[in-house]
Amino acid sequence: MPVTDTQVATLRAFLAGDMAEHKRLSAELANEPKAGYMALIAAAFWEAVERRFPTETPRSEVIDFVSNTRTRALEAADLLDPKVSEQMILAVITDESISDLDNETVVSHEVTLLSALIADEQLDDAGLDAFLNVARTVADQIAN
Repeated sequence: MPVTDTQVATLRAFLAGDMAEHKRLSAELANEPKAGYMALIAAAFWEAVERRFPTETPRSEVIDFVSNTRTRALEAADLLDPKVSEQMILAVITDESISDLDNETVVSHEVTLLSALIADEQLDDAGLDAFLNVARTVADQIAN
């Protein structure tokens, strides 16, 4: 099932920090199949990691990013397991496996890390739209 406009708008609102709009759109998603939205989150996470960390990035830079992300907000410290976060980022840029992680853990970490990665990029509206267009294209391939 392809990614819907509402799914893209929901993730966009979240990444832009518009929590009222995110909440409203999330309620609309409640009756839609979840596969497209989960694929969009995964594709956006992978795209953001690849932008931030080239394949030759030392593990220490990943550790520093995760540590910094966890110290930015109390919620992040509670939501992010440092080892899981590092493992997930390294899975994108190396051969690290995440097969031992359950789906709920993966999605919760993807969302929180994605938010930090996008915040660091300081994208304007056009940049965020372009980023989400790339993620949507990849997600449509994953979800089908």
